[in-house]
Amino acid sequence: MRIGLFLPSVSPLATPALLEACGEAAEDTGIASVWVGEHVVFVDEYESKYPYADDGRLGLPPESGMLGLFETLTYLAACTNDLRLGTAVCLVPQRNPVYTAKSVSTLDWLSDGRVDFGIGVGWLREEFDTLNVPFEQRGARTDEYVEVMRSLWRDEVSSYEGSHYALPACRMFPKPVQSPHPPVYVGGESEVALRRVARLGDGWHGFNHTPQSAADCVARLERALAGAGRSRADVDVTVCSYLQPVEPALLPAYRDAGVDQLVLTAFAGDPAGMREMVLRLGDQYVGAASVL
Repeated sequence: MRIGLFLPSVSPLATPALLEACGEAAEDTGIASVWVGEHVVFVDEYESKYPYADDGRLGLPPESGMLGLFETLTYLAACTNDLRLGTAVCLVPQRNPVYTAKSVSTLDWLSDGRVDFGIGVGWLREEFDTLNVPFEQRGARTDEYVEVMRSLWRDEVSSYEGSHYALPACRMFPKPVQSPHPPVYVGGESEVALRRVARLGDGWHGFNHTPQSAADCVARLERALAGAGRSRADVDVTVCSYLQPVEPALLPAYRDAGVDQLVLTAFAGDPAGMREMVLRLGDQYVGAASVL
């Protein structure tokens, strides 16, 4: 089992020095990946429910915000040599798929093939509103946008015709280093999300899981895969513990749940604290996970 890190790329704490400290310490200690999330804006008042908190609130102060997703990972790519760079998650239906494909391809090119492309449909309707993007049918748009991106990554001359997007014949270069494209990890715990993994995912990225909740989702995922004519061996299961308590003694339980990579939250207020935390997590978890 591999160990990764979820890095809350939130201003004003996520400075260049803190990002460098995280990336360098992760490589020093053998951590496999770093994942960052995406929200382009927040709003003060919202009716949408944040799915990973009991009160439905995200809990960030109003003057805080998240760094740009691909800009942050490109910075981390320049600070590292081997670390996998993951999006957890890219809010695909909020974005133009051609520009997203270009960002993924460029990051994969500049990092020499280290991108893990995690995708999600989004939960914050009010964020969609600020972008003048419809919240409805975001799942169907996500499915089509992934096919648009795959054509842009894969084909010398790309095109697509769907209900929600039409891509005229065009050429996009450079192509990703990874062939045929970076692995696509689908995020989410709903039945719809797990069926999306089964249809088009190279992996599943679960969020805020204990070993038991991960095992429950993996069992549901296996049923969805069987229905799509695929097997558990076809997808990589990455699970982030996020706000759930976790300790090295739980690693065998995550393994038994079917988890291939456990992502731990790395949060610190300054570069020295980040380096200390990442080195400690690596010391406690990487060696223990490698023998499972």
